Amino acid sequence: MSDPRRGLPSVSRLLEEPAVAAALAGAPRATGVAAVRRAVAAARLAPEAAPRDAAGWARAAADELRAATRPTLRRCINATGVVLHTNLGRAPLAAAAREAIASFAGSYSTLEYDADEGTRGDRHVHCAGLLRELTGAGGAMVVNNAASALLLALSTAAAGGDVVVSRGELIEIGGGFRIPEILETSGARLVEVGTTNRTRLADYERALKTAGTGARGHRGTGARESSRPVAILKVHRSNFRQEGFVADAGLAELIELGRRRRVPVIYDLGGGLMLDLDAAGLAGEPTLPAAARSGATAVVASGDKLLGGPQAGILVGAAGFVARCRGNPLARAVRADKLTLGALAATLALYRDPRTARRDVPVLRMLVAAEPALEARAAALASRLPSAARATVRATRAAVGGGAYPGVELASAGIELAPSGLAAGELARRLRQADPPVVAVVTAGKVVLDVRTILPEDEPDVCAAVGAALA
Repeated sequence: MSDPRRGLPSVSRLLEEPAVAAALAGAPRATGVAAVRRAVAAARLAPEAAPRDAAGWARAAADELRAATRPTLRRCINATGVVLHTNLGRAPLAAAAREAIASFAGSYSTLEYDADEGTRGDRHVHCAGLLRELTGAGGAMVVNNAASALLLALSTAAAGGDVVVSRGELIEIGGGFRIPEILETSGARLVEVGTTNRTRLADYERALKTAGTGARGHRGTGARESSRPVAILKVHRSNFRQEGFVADAGLAELIELGRRRRVPVIYDLGGGLMLDLDAAGLAGEPTLPAAARSGATAVVASGDKLLGGPQAGILVGAAGFVARCRGNPLARAVRADKLTLGALAATLALYRDPRTARRDVPVLRMLVAAEPALEARAAALASRLPSAARATVRATRAAVGGGAYPGVELASAGIELAPSGLAAGELARRLRQADPPVVAVVTAGKVVLDVRTILPEDEPDVCAAVGAALA
């Protein structure tokens, strides 16, 4: 019996074929050779589908070359209706932020240089002034993400000491990271108070009587005691809700308790919302300016969630405490880079005029978009799609995402695709294979493109992707 794999050409022979050489032109030789090897290896696994001529081998080698050299981190189109989609990079940047990065990314910059004085500068000045202006905080700094900001604040306030926190606030954030683990990494000891569903101010008061003494029991039990730093941690439950028989101590109560006991209060706000969105039906989320004015020693938040900027950790609070955080050796390990600082500063500057922010910050624009306007966009986009897509406009339910506004759904509009002879799963796969990929949702056996999260400038690429998927 003859094995069809015996007839496959060798790698060296294919490399000498003019058509294959043309397909690999411009690529480093090692990369091109590896692409041809992968094409031959694929043919060995499925010889019945192996190319039959030089042109076929050139196409196979070119496909392997594209797959090998295509960046893994690239632009995509979010048609899921989840505004802050963590897997898709959360907040898309405002045009002002993109322009700010482009203005210095390809050159040297004044990251840590004072051009007026001709001396070494401080990278924190690029965002700190804006944050103080917008929030009223006495001090401000930016690090690489919110978990780092919390880690830094806890390390500064209570390294080697005790941090008192409600059991109902020992939450898990994205990627499996948990508040207790972050707290313990800071060098502090976790002191849990209350229960999962009910924690009262009296629970904190009782814990503070023994926290920081070094004793597990009450004073006077004979245990050896030593003075240790103590802090109170309040965590905003931004990614889940508690309902029913629940109670907790409010931030204002804890701040007053902290004042009486001379204990710092760290508030983990989470999303970093700068403007209230009550008028858009998104009520109940505390804002960063309000939290900064609450009197908490420090407030930490994300830059890439509801604020709509790049991934960053924001820390605002008492000027003296923030200064101590800057002096903490950990601050250098978690500092933000120049691209993050430039993008965040440009985004924060938009908030000087709330109307400008609602118009120019993509996340805010998506969140406050009205249903009639979304329906009109969906109808206009559907009319531009190939007739074979059998596109129809339908009502959808979008989500904020990013661990914000848990359980809240946004009335939205989308385009349902129902082409004949093509299963929804296969159509969704083909859309993901487009350049750029279009990430849609499959519901009730249909592919749906939610226009709330499709940027207007991405609409031509959506049309092209749908056309290519149906070709």
